[in-house]
Amino acid sequence: MSLLSRVTGNLTLAIPAAMLLGLAYGLAAPADWLQALIVPLTLLMVYPMMVNLKLRKLAEGGDVKAQLLAQAINFAVVPFVAFALGRFWFPDQPYLALGLLLAALLPTSGMTIAWTGFAKGNLAAAVKMTVVGLILGSLATPFYVQWLMGATVPVDLLAVFLQIVLVVFLPMLAGQLTQAYLIRRYGQQGYQQRWAPRFPPLSTLGVLGIVFVAMALKGGALVAQPAMLLDILVPLLALYSFNYVFSTFVARRLLPRGDAIALVYGTVMRNLSIALALAMNAFGEASADAALLIAVAYILQVQSAAWYVTLSERFFGPEPA
Repeated sequence: MSLLSRVTGNLTLAIPAAMLLGLAYGLAAPADWLQALIVPLTLLMVYPMMVNLKLRKLAEGGDVKAQLLAQAINFAVVPFVAFALGRFWFPDQPYLALGLLLAALLPTSGMTIAWTGFAKGNLAAAVKMTVVGLILGSLATPFYVQWLMGATVPVDLLAVFLQIVLVVFLPMLAGQLTQAYLIRRYGQQGYQQRWAPRFPPLSTLGVLGIVFVAMALKGGALVAQPAMLLDILVPLLALYSFNYVFSTFVARRLLPRGDAIALVYGTVMRNLSIALALAMNAFGEASADAALLIAVAYILQVQSAAWYVTLSERFFGPEPA
């Protein structure tokens, strides 16, 4: 587990390594059989993150303004910017545009909480943003995809809903039952100290497996079009740059320091694990394009979040004594 924990702390290296290994495998051996691993890897990726999800935070009051601003940005601004970028940059590659939209539709992850903590922001607000964003994003995604992409990508609304149930709500139920059992048996302190740290590394293993499979399935096309990775990187850079600038502007103008930092990480960090799971499970064989874009987004997201921690004091001032 210590090795997996080190890998979890070094995703900026681990994800490119998984991509390169997947590419090499896809070029050296038949990769079609890897399709059978997608669902097990998806559940390995999503279930562990749901065990530590604190749904009870929804009942807590406070930080209402920050919560409303976060969800307004997450669902009334970012998806439409992603859709416009996809239409402009990928006019003839609808599944790459779909990947960009999926990345934008599923806000917040455990990294939202972690990076808010690193930047000395309001952790309680970040936890609530994570829970609310995950639930709202899961419910809204099928409708957004149908509305915005239905003309260019075949969208079976029922199939997408069933995938949401499979990759979000069933793991969420299983995760909450697991959490309740462990707390009942070992106590809150025992759970936090002994069990809670064990789950994120398992999720990382699922992420790396899915990235490997996506690259293996896409390896031939990438070798034939090596500029494709650069082509993917440009709109992702544009999306994340817009998101950081817009969220920072809103946060500085309208919120106190702790809530402001939580707002930035609650709107810029996307739940790429669930976006990747949906891309690989809900849209057929051509969805490897969408999955590839989301895999590249992992690298950009983790790296940019680390950089933003170093800038947060400049934007929002030092932490109050």
